[in-house]
Amino acid sequence: MENNVIPESELVLNEDGSVYHLKLKPENVASNVILVGDPGRVQQVAAFFDSIDFSTANREFVTVTGFYQGTRFTVISTGIGTDNIDIVMNELDATVNIDLESRSPYQQRKSLNIVRIGTSGGLHPDLAVDSFVLSYYGLGFDGLIYYYKHKLTDDELIINSKLNKHLNWDTNLATPYIVAADEHLLNILGDGMQQGITATATGFYGPQGRKLTLALQNPQMHDQLRSFEYQGLRITNFEMETSALYGLGKLMGHRCCTVCAIIANRVTKQYSQDYHLVIDRLISTVLQRISKHDG
Repeated sequence: MENNVIPESELVLNEDGSVYHLKLKPENVASNVILVGDPGRVQQVAAFFDSIDFSTANREFVTVTGFYQGTRFTVISTGIGTDNIDIVMNELDATVNIDLESRSPYQQRKSLNIVRIGTSGGLHPDLAVDSFVLSYYGLGFDGLIYYYKHKLTDDELIINSKLNKHLNWDTNLATPYIVAADEHLLNILGDGMQQGITATATGFYGPQGRKLTLALQNPQMHDQLRSFEYQGLRITNFEMETSALYGLGKLMGHRCCTVCAIIANRVTKQYSQDYHLVIDRLISTVLQRISKHDG
């Protein structure tokens, strides 16, 4: 057992025994977890809860746990980017799969349902602003997965190979990778939603093809992404977290899925008139569908 003890420098805990950044203990985390980027959106989700039994905040990481129609949910803000997803997923997993007192991993691992509710930009003219996209695959331009020992499925390897050939990717950048969402959550959440491949960028401007005052290395990136298709799935939208969520979630044994509201269309240049109402509708849809299938 002594060999399994994780050193203090690797698993950093607060004085009260909670994990370092998220300030969570096992009893604070429900089996159903909603991730949002914006800390303010945590209260937007929690407003749908019938009751709240826990809340905490540290930096950009805000957490509320409560009940919606008899099902317990935890909603956590991640902030922006895959680097923050690395923190959230590792500490969330540690909270439920490591004995924080002995610093030893449990032999029996717990699997969480983790759904990211986000905003994104559509990459095709037919993806209407204020519509919902379910991310069948996460396409990572971030390189995070390469810091962990991992193995892609045969299907992921095939699409990854086709995609890299199609993009003729710059070798100065991290090699793109593809990870699939959890099939169970796809089936629960997907009714009436468009499905596609969600591209996860490393930034909001240049990495997503936005040009302000700096020249872009690859001005044709949007055209390259739009022209790719695999078994009827297109690269539908840009955001900044999904690939890391899917990659780490699969390695840790959690069930992960992303649903995004299209608040901007990068082709038609349209932007949502009030995406807060759209997000409310998406939150309600996700909570209802998960609670209906809980257990």
